[in-house]
Amino acid sequence: MATPLALFAVLVNGYHPYAEDGGLYMAEIKRLLDPSLYPHATEFVTGHLRFSLFSPLITGLVHLSHASLAGVLFAVHCISFWAMLFAAGLLAAQCFASRTARAGAVTLLAVWMTLPVAGTSLMLMDPYVTARSLSGPCVLLALAGALAFMRPQSGSQKERWGGIALCIAALAAAAAMHVLMAAYGLGCVLVLMCISSRSRPVRLWGTLSLAAAALFIAAALQALARPESAAYLRIAMTRYYWFPSQWQWYEQIGLAAPLLILAFAGYRKRVVGNAEMAALARMGVVCGGVAAMVALLFARPGLAAHPVARLQPLRILQIVYIVMILVLGAVLAERVLKRRLWRWIAVFGILAGITVLTQRQTFPNSAHLELPGSVPENPWEQAFVWISRNTPRDALFALDAHYITSPGEDAQSFRAIAERSALPDYSKDGGEAAVVPQLTAEWVAGETAQQGLKTESDAQRLAALAPFGVSWIVLGQSAKTNFPCPYSNRAVKVCRLK
Repeated sequence: MATPLALFAVLVNGYHPYAEDGGLYMAEIKRLLDPSLYPHATEFVTGHLRFSLFSPLITGLVHLSHASLAGVLFAVHCISFWAMLFAAGLLAAQCFASRTARAGAVTLLAVWMTLPVAGTSLMLMDPYVTARSLSGPCVLLALAGALAFMRPQSGSQKERWGGIALCIAALAAAAAMHVLMAAYGLGCVLVLMCISSRSRPVRLWGTLSLAAAALFIAAALQALARPESAAYLRIAMTRYYWFPSQWQWYEQIGLAAPLLILAFAGYRKRVVGNAEMAALARMGVVCGGVAAMVALLFARPGLAAHPVARLQPLRILQIVYIVMILVLGAVLAERVLKRRLWRWIAVFGILAGITVLTQRQTFPNSAHLELPGSVPENPWEQAFVWISRNTPRDALFALDAHYITSPGEDAQSFRAIAERSALPDYSKDGGEAAVVPQLTAEWVAGETAQQGLKTESDAQRLAALAPFGVSWIVLGQSAKTNFPCPYSNRAVKVCRLK
């Protein structure tokens, strides 16, 4: 079931390999394949390599397969969707005796694969390939293994120890890909084991001890942190989603609603599914609730340092959301869809259509599936492709600091597509600098130099960019300039500085 459903999920949720964080990972993979790329501002290209084996893994697959990077990434994308649905199927099998409920749980996840997780700048699964694409399925496998280990009354000793072996191996694999998400996965596994215990003291005091430990660690990190510079505080404040007090009302609902749904599913007398489903739901409530407490207490804008905010504790909501979707999908299948094929087609057809429409609104100027070898539809991408073929490899580019949020740009990454160095931007490079404070000075200088490029005069542009050695700029089509611009389309022009 997972294979056709994974292909369906890819078709519904789209594929944009150069967008958002996908572009960040793509650039560092390209540099591993060709170290001569990105000779300037290299720290913003290699930053993700610090604690992850993801980029070396993809590079190794390219070398072993002798396939193109674009082809390998699309294959990994499809495999990651399959792995997520396979892992969700294993988890659902632990929780629901009914095949109908299991099918509903996994199918709803397939349709909602790119559902945004409130206030975290994350989706359940990205429409591009990142380290999270592989760590996410591993965390679900770890939860499935933990449940198998904790149910001795219905499984053999071999099955139990097979479950714990799966749990440990999956967490190790997740950590190799994304340490932070693996750490939150480990927290969920420990809470789930406590809640699943047959011993009432373990269920109560074990869970309370884990919650207290999380709060203590957060308090210790905050107490021991040194005050941060004013320049870094400026960067931290650009990541509004770190701070729940700055969330929009709908994001606050997105935090509370999953916890309420899981509390209803896990704590009412007659639960949907079995004891394993109740334990999983309660785990979601505990982990999401503790993460919210940590964020509210220690991720606040007015603090002198933000070590806890940098760890983004509410990223654990990614796991909570998946558990919520499995519960909702099972209830929908058993209570509404049942064994009526036309109902399944109608309901999931509507939900899939909503997802496709949402993705088209998110990437309105790009193809829904940007497949390997396809010609880009987005004029920004077209300009970046021209740059990759017609400018010196050691060229340093400047773009408006907010180019990635420009109308029609669709968050397509310059470095990943153009394969050229660029001064750091506000959005993605700002996120990198927020996580790695050592990049503060370089980010502030580069981002400041690119503020207002589209409205400045040529003299002002030269004055701002000359100290960095910038040789090319990308301007919006409406920007006025006398610089020679060998490439131009309806959205942008590529100009060489005099």
